[in-house]
Amino acid sequence: MSEAAAQARRAARAVAVGKTIIGGAAPIVVQSMTNTDTADVAATTKQVAELWRAGSELVRVTVNNPESAAAVPRIRDKLAMMGIEVPIIGDFHYNGHQLLAAEPACAEALAKYRINPGNVGFGKKKDAQFGAIVETAIRYGKPVRIGVNWGSLDQALAAKLMDENHERAEPWEASRVLREALVRSAIDSAEKAVEIGLARERIVLSAKVSGVQELIAVYRDMARRCDFPLHLGLTEAGMGSKGIVASSAALAVLLQEGIGDTIRISLTPEPGASRTQEVVVAQELLQTMGLRAFTPLVTACPGCGRTTSEFFQELAKTVQEHVRARMPEWKIKYPGAENLTLAVMGCVVNGPGESRHANIGISLPGTGEAPAAPVFIDGEKAMTLRGENIAQEFVGIIDGYVAKRYGTDAPA
Repeated sequence: MSEAAAQARRAARAVAVGKTIIGGAAPIVVQSMTNTDTADVAATTKQVAELWRAGSELVRVTVNNPESAAAVPRIRDKLAMMGIEVPIIGDFHYNGHQLLAAEPACAEALAKYRINPGNVGFGKKKDAQFGAIVETAIRYGKPVRIGVNWGSLDQALAAKLMDENHERAEPWEASRVLREALVRSAIDSAEKAVEIGLARERIVLSAKVSGVQELIAVYRDMARRCDFPLHLGLTEAGMGSKGIVASSAALAVLLQEGIGDTIRISLTPEPGASRTQEVVVAQELLQTMGLRAFTPLVTACPGCGRTTSEFFQELAKTVQEHVRARMPEWKIKYPGAENLTLAVMGCVVNGPGESRHANIGISLPGTGEAPAAPVFIDGEKAMTLRGENIAQEFVGIIDGYVAKRYGTDAPA
């Protein structure tokens, strides 16, 4: 990130969500959202805990009916009993003003409210219902994310801007008008909240779309026109590689320009797959861009005709799974271990070179090479592994290195 981009990001106001800071000079925050029925306390508590363990620093839950609102304080209390104090965000649509008024314990338990100007209310009721949620946030000292989505855009505002566009000497394209409606909806709603009495330091904005270029254009515009912290995310990104690629393509451009203070990767999970994948992708995006560090990175070659054995692939997978599984413990016992770099290479062409660039690297024998695997530690060849237990021995070397380098008795 350039210094200009870093300055742009630091220009955003800092907003406290529980003990987590969004904006200002704070690190970019990773967040996620449950897909359980919030009224199911056990299932939601379990999934929030899983997301937190995976590295989600904020977790949003749907609050759409009296049962889910009543469940929120119980979920928070159960998480606290487990030693998990991750901030819980309430996602409100249509009836948030009613639920917060009817369940003050929910209003108090949530760390932040998310409201959508496009469906907070309609017609004459819109301003009153928006104001009711903002006043609740003020009463309980909670921040608010004003989150606009082009799938639920304020139709009255969109129609007004379309009419104004017809009067222009050179009308804008319809897509530009819709982008303007998104930005205006978010910023105008934030200013209304400030007029009601919500401090600017308690407002986060988002304006989500599902197209990569549209998202980049919307957030560039919004960043120029306000200093509120911005939550980034490509909405309805999709499943699997499509969702990962689209989200990464959009968010990487914005983050490199210093735009964005918190992110979510909105992946559609594969049937039966863990919800935590979206957290892992968000972390890897930030880490590969050099913006944050969460877990040791594993460099591995893609393989070619020199690497007909699958052993290097299996070892790379073993190492990656091992360090991610150990990271919750390492985070406490060995701070700094998340910056460790590892390399698992498959043949002599790039193996020794890449291994020397990592803190710990191994160059496995390719097809026709001698059955030996040199291990490099901090750029120097340290040993050669042979035989049937290379995987276990290499993982043991990693564990020993972490304890020695990042332990409390390690030299500064």
